[in-house]
Amino acid sequence: MTTPATPGPETVGSTADTKSLVVDRGTRRRVVAASFVGNFVEWFDYAVYGYLAATISTVFFPASDPTTGLLLTFGVFAISFLVRPLGGIVWGHIGDKVGRRAALSYSILIMSIATFAIAFLPTYSAVGIAAPILLLVIRIVQGFSASGEYAGASSFLVEYAPDGRRGLYAAVVPASTAAGLLFGSLLTALLTALLSDAQMHDWGWRLPFLLAAPMGLIGRYIRYRLEDTPVFKALEVGEEVSKTPVKEMFRVYRKPLLLALGATLLNAVAFYMLLSYMPTYLAQELGFGATESLVTTTVALAAYVGFTFLTGLASDRFGRRTMLILASVLFIVAAVPTFVLLDGAGFLTILLLQVVLAAMLTVNDGALPSFLAEMFPTRVRYTGFAVSFNLANAIFGGTAPFVATLLISQTGSEIAPAWYLVAAAAVSLVAVLASRETSREPLREN
Repeated sequence: MTTPATPGPETVGSTADTKSLVVDRGTRRRVVAASFVGNFVEWFDYAVYGYLAATISTVFFPASDPTTGLLLTFGVFAISFLVRPLGGIVWGHIGDKVGRRAALSYSILIMSIATFAIAFLPTYSAVGIAAPILLLVIRIVQGFSASGEYAGASSFLVEYAPDGRRGLYAAVVPASTAAGLLFGSLLTALLTALLSDAQMHDWGWRLPFLLAAPMGLIGRYIRYRLEDTPVFKALEVGEEVSKTPVKEMFRVYRKPLLLALGATLLNAVAFYMLLSYMPTYLAQELGFGATESLVTTTVALAAYVGFTFLTGLASDRFGRRTMLILASVLFIVAAVPTFVLLDGAGFLTILLLQVVLAAMLTVNDGALPSFLAEMFPTRVRYTGFAVSFNLANAIFGGTAPFVATLLISQTGSEIAPAWYLVAAAAVSLVAVLASRETSREPLREN
């Protein structure tokens, strides 16, 4: 077996020629900053739709009862995820064949243009059925763009990280994702507090989408100035870049792909249910105030950002599997009791419970990006990560708000979403138990 490069502050963990893998600290700082900013912009753009779901349901769909309007809104949310596996294949092909930087630079540009366009869409009262159709088309474009972001940024950071710090570096991705959601939540909470319901319905909902263009241009500029990762450049120099990464992944790496898909399930369901759908759940299902619901979710998101770095660091010390197994067990044991306590609770109790749920989720999410990136070799890392992650999110993540609303409607139980979380955690637990520990190994080259 090839001896891995000696860990140090200037060496990227890899089995490739270490002379080509020396990275200075300044470059690493720029890589982290660019990854954080770019991912922040992508997920603010993508997730603000979820925070404005209640308003969007009245703007883009015909007058109906609140549950039907929400189901239609979350149906569009879910359908936009269906394109993500295809997007994962396309962006994975670009990222593994052309380069990580190219894929990430173009994905943020497409996302920003699509999100900016939402601000100018006509409403249902103005153009009828054309309004939700146009919204759906743009959400599909957003889904296509987002499918390359999480996997690409994670691969980018892991490949730049020194040995023993890949978990911490990769934790930048979920942290910046939550930071984008946090900004969206703060902005939405501010708008709902300052504007009347009529103003939000007429024009207030458009304001967050207008920010997409300037933010996206900034993010793309920062990313485009970076070089590709040392391990990918080493493949280029050795003419070992895969010509057909998608075909190679499905032919050679089917088992890691299936395990990665199962391991991602808890993240897919819990992330969108707890950090995007929760304000709607609290307001529409439990009768909590709309502004208060957004405030509590905002605090939970802030806690998530901080906890994610800690759990990413913990995964470097204790192992990815240890953290992922612990997260699944926590959700299996505590999800239902926590949702029971939410019903009828006061502001401070709901705030505390949401922070607890966010902390539980970070035990999983802080370790997951490095775990998935380490499962695949450099030749197909972007593709393997993108396909498994986006397939799980297309089937289970994007549908989480819809399924949660439908479960409550069909069962009459307000804690039905908690049982869905338990089921997702159980599947992830089985997949992680069947996987091997990767935190103390060099990045796979083949």
